[in-house]
Amino acid sequence: MTMYPPPPQTSQTPWSPHQSGPRAGFWARFVALFIDSIVIAIIPIILIAIGSGNNSSGLLALGYVLYFVGAIAYYVYFEGGPTGQTLGKRAMGIRVIDFNTGGSIGHGRAFVRWIGRIISGFICYLGYFWMLWDKEKQCWHDKMANDVVVPVQYYPVP
Repeated sequence: MTMYPPPPQTSQTPWSPHQSGPRAGFWARFVALFIDSIVIAIIPIILIAIGSGNNSSGLLALGYVLYFVGAIAYYVYFEGGPTGQTLGKRAMGIRVIDFNTGGSIGHGRAFVRWIGRIISGFICYLGYFWMLWDKEKQCWHDKMANDVVVPVQYYPVP
């Protein structure tokens, strides 16, 4: 487990706009994404396997549609919710918060973040690797939705 220094505190509020503090590391985010990918893919993979085994293009197409729609619903619901955590993020002890307020990003911005994931992965996953040299450890999709991924240890779930 990575040890983070405590986040900076101000005398007025525990969160100030554009405050730098502990951010989730690359490997914690990678493992969370891996866990989430498995969770999202379970039912569609079963349908795709059945569909390809029976030469049923209907089940095959349904599997792909379920994967796509399921991914949108999963990320928008969980990351836009009050905790900002998918199952993978919860397992890794990290969460998504608004960069300006430290609160939830909401479902609208969670959808923008999901669209940003596609863009982040479009050019050899450069948008995902961007966090390795970004001051706030933000990927492109974080920047698009104006959020940061932080350890729950320092930014507890409400």
